[in-house]
Amino acid sequence: MILTSDRLTIRPFRAEDAQPFADYRSDPDVARYQDWSTPFPVEAAARMIDEMTDPAEPGWFQYAVDLDGTLIGDVGVNTHENLMQADIGYTLAPAHQGHGYATEAVQLMLRHLFDERGLHRVSAECDARNERSVKLLTRLGFRQEGHRVAHTWIKGEWTDDLLFGLLAVDFRRL
Repeated sequence: MILTSDRLTIRPFRAEDAQPFADYRSDPDVARYQDWSTPFPVEAAARMIDEMTDPAEPGWFQYAVDLDGTLIGDVGVNTHENLMQADIGYTLAPAHQGHGYATEAVQLMLRHLFDERGLHRVSAECDARNERSVKLLTRLGFRQEGHRVAHTWIKGEWTDDLLFGLLAVDFRRL
């Protein structure tokens, strides 16, 4: 599966993506609100790429976000067992943040999930301190559905989680 917009291509990861994937995931600012530690070894990136199977099957699948042949981030989709809903997550290399690429990539993926795969609902969760992610989700039509106080123990501290949801019917109205 390959998705394209005016500026971006969303595609499966390739073996040669392992180094740039590890590079941006090793940035402490990128990893701040994520569950991985830095540095993110290139061996771990290569293993993740090798272990990805069928994106239409239940479980997590990471897609590469490509700008003119350069890996600039990823969008992860966790398809539920019922194949009618999924969770979504996204990461962008620091040099490419602030240019609308994350919004464009997530919107492109949502269109695919709702219009081509026929999903009913997509959910997202983020650290309550991650204001940029909250703004992105809100901009794309997600509704905040919950706030779990001191819910996640990560990197030596308790963090609040915000829960978001978007129904296919609401996405199509945007």
